[in-house]
Amino acid sequence: MQERSSVGELAEQLRRELDRYSPGGKLPSSRALVERFRVSPVTVSRALAQLAAEGLVVTRPGAGAFRAEPRAAAAPGGDTSWQQLALSADTAAEPVPRSVDASGVLVSLSAPPPGVIEFNGGYLHPSLQPERAMAAALSRAGRRPGAWGRPPMEGLPELREWFARSIGGPGGAVTAAEVLITSGGQSGLTTALRALAPPGAPVLVESPTYPGMLAIARAAGLRPVPVPVDADGVRPALLADAFRATGARVFVCQPLFQNPTGAVLAAERRGEVLRIAREARAFVIEDDFVRRLVHEDAPPLPRPLAADDPDGVVVHVCSLTKATSPSFRVSALAARGPVLERLRAIQVVDTFFVPRPLQEAALELVGSPAWPRHLRAVSAALRARRDAMTSALAVHLPELALPYIPSGGYHLWPRLPEGADETALTAAALRAGVAITPGRPYFSAEPPAAHLRLSFAAVAGTAEIAEGVRRLRTACDEVFQGWAPQGRDDRDGGS
Repeated sequence: MQERSSVGELAEQLRRELDRYSPGGKLPSSRALVERFRVSPVTVSRALAQLAAEGLVVTRPGAGAFRAEPRAAAAPGGDTSWQQLALSADTAAEPVPRSVDASGVLVSLSAPPPGVIEFNGGYLHPSLQPERAMAAALSRAGRRPGAWGRPPMEGLPELREWFARSIGGPGGAVTAAEVLITSGGQSGLTTALRALAPPGAPVLVESPTYPGMLAIARAAGLRPVPVPVDADGVRPALLADAFRATGARVFVCQPLFQNPTGAVLAAERRGEVLRIAREARAFVIEDDFVRRLVHEDAPPLPRPLAADDPDGVVVHVCSLTKATSPSFRVSALAARGPVLERLRAIQVVDTFFVPRPLQEAALELVGSPAWPRHLRAVSAALRARRDAMTSALAVHLPELALPYIPSGGYHLWPRLPEGADETALTAAALRAGVAITPGRPYFSAEPPAAHLRLSFAAVAGTAEIAEGVRRLRTACDEVFQGWAPQGRDDRDGGS
């Protein structure tokens, strides 16, 4: 984060000084800029690249950087108002309008302003990412024979085999032939939903659930139907009722460390969910998004549902992204039966294939000694961060109900007092210097209560967590002046 900030500051300084040079005039050398501004050569290189992308500077290898010639006057703007009619002309004939609302996704993707503590992030802080291991893996991958050629459409055989073992275990419950390599979990979910449900169809979803999945469904013209979850995951009786009432043929779930509740599907419910879906002749899309972000104190993890499904009910989605970096977008789809060919066809039409250098880098990374070391370090760090946030909430915000503390993932799901306004609190928190995520986007229908999702993975460390909770206390005092901190006895929910 500090490097990115330095790049922006240097680029702004150079932008202000460009008037000193005539068009075509040479800027100081990179070495001179390093010495003058006391920054690294990498920072100088990135700042100049930013100015070159803006058309303000021209760089010439071996010669240096020069002020660009003045830009021609911008062409007068056209009239795009016709698009409003064109984009909405066919919606009357659509069973479900295919509107795309990315707001729920952007909350966890957009970087907050400088100085704001990021409790709304959806990825590991750079200090937790295996940056050196990824860089080394990418470097080695680039030197592999054929690394820059076209890969098999389904993905590299060795990478498919690795994902098959990680999903099905050493017993071969899932084979490499049943795995497709995809570009990140979001892409895998998109492919699965498009393959399994036609536009206008209902799709059963957990309530609450991941807003990005709801956005995918609505963009595809599907109708999300909520099925409530509790501390043990989705409730089987309500799932069966929803299948009967809607005739749905797809259920999307996160059985492990569910987003946002953190719940794990109870052992006695796993078989029930598969049985109910099988009897409904329906598919279960299993989004196994944070299996590699288990906390240090977690009990042994249950196997993926796909590992106990010989009948092809489950379409499994998993990814390396959450445990590595937002840009390390390598994931897998696993399925058996005729549906696999449909998934493959849709992926080929949409994206052709995942770039081979990235697949090769993934193989290098997961096969290196650095990979298990990284997972152990993240496991310990996430436990410490979770404990720091729960402790800080207990001290500074005892009004927030937190009946369940997860043993994996990267967030908490506190419930606000009755009548609390999530929107007002989110805005007040940002003014106080902490970015939080309101709970409303996680529900496909009216929510039963107001919630917040608080991430502890995207911040610099436990000290920043403590400061962020103190800032959130300030925001709560501003919005809910009637609150008076009181003790509560509902924090005994386990992990």
